[in-house]
Amino acid sequence: MSNREQLTDYFLHGVAASSPRLTMPAVLPTIAPPGRTIVLGCGKAAAEMALVASEHLAGPVTGCVVTRHGHNVPHPPAAIEIIEARHPVPDGLSLEAGHRLLQLAAEAGPDDRVIFLISGGGSSLLCAPVDGLAFEGKQEITDWLVRSGAGIEDINLVRRHLSRIKGGRLAAVAGARGADLLTCVISDVAGDDPALIASGPSIGASFDPDAAIAILSRAGWDVTADLAAAIHENRPPQVPEHPVRVLATNADALQAVSDRARQEGWNVVNLGGDLTGHAADTGQAHAAIARAYCAKPGRHLLLSGGELTVLRASANGRGGPNLEYLTGLLGALLPSDPIEALAGDSDGIDGTEDNAGGYISASWADPQAAAQALAANRSYDLFERLGGLIKTGPTRTNVNDIRMIAVEGPTP
Repeated sequence: MSNREQLTDYFLHGVAASSPRLTMPAVLPTIAPPGRTIVLGCGKAAAEMALVASEHLAGPVTGCVVTRHGHNVPHPPAAIEIIEARHPVPDGLSLEAGHRLLQLAAEAGPDDRVIFLISGGGSSLLCAPVDGLAFEGKQEITDWLVRSGAGIEDINLVRRHLSRIKGGRLAAVAGARGADLLTCVISDVAGDDPALIASGPSIGASFDPDAAIAILSRAGWDVTADLAAAIHENRPPQVPEHPVRVLATNADALQAVSDRARQEGWNVVNLGGDLTGHAADTGQAHAAIARAYCAKPGRHLLLSGGELTVLRASANGRGGPNLEYLTGLLGALLPSDPIEALAGDSDGIDGTEDNAGGYISASWADPQAAAQALAANRSYDLFERLGGLIKTGPTRTNVNDIRMIAVEGPTP
């Protein structure tokens, strides 16, 4: 097996370790409530989570979840409606999903149980703009923030302050008449705070309108008096306390990769599972670390995770954070370095393209080509030309990125 094949196998192993089918059944209730179980969810893993729930829950089950276009399951559950919407900028189906989930939540009574299935990507997929903000305005703000290179936590903080469904508001509606509540989340955020995953539709979060306005202003958005008033007036509700189960995290995926690699003779070095910052800069920094291991005997696998950011210099760029990370890495290597690397998003989609990520060999090193690709945000074109794209299709989970650098040191 080549290193490329082995790294691809490790990536898929980390993804599988984070799947709802593996992680979810053990936390689901085994006894049915007196009434119905209403399943409400959003995110790139929502369809798979809904299918697993439908297979394991007892008693009458109904509900609705929203996932990204193309991330539905081949055989959707009959009892739970699945809507497919756009990501990262919401569309009309995102708005439809917001209306439908709020409607179902309002129907929950004291004999019912509501189970929230939350995963990354849900912030754009589930949309219910605050009073005073048109849906088109919400689309424009989201698109502007994404293109500005703002960090995902900042984007989601703004989303939460512009929403009637995020920041625990969905749970407040569902629990208003005394329904039993349970939240199950698959984490795609650094630190794994459930309130930050998909902007926390079932989890209460801090209210900081001034911070939301400051983020918009830094990104260059003109915050009108009406928009500022809408943000300030959208106060958070009282969210009923209820159990929250974190099913899978980036650390779980990295641990699965680490365990398998150690069994197969690699010296595993964890560079951090909650890295943030600019993707290309992080790749360049990791190149220096990897090159230092070239002189150390043995086979070394440098692991990292988290969520990096593409700093957009071009409006028509192609290539997500993993390809930009690898491009930064490749631009700092020499062709003679005994280094290969793979980086991919666990959801199977790097940014908005059709690839999960990519693979490089240091033998491909070309600093000029790498610099040109980064300057134009066209890393996808570079990897397409090199034959380095990794395509898995949607994985129906989402625990952020899995990055691996293989270094072949001298034989001991």
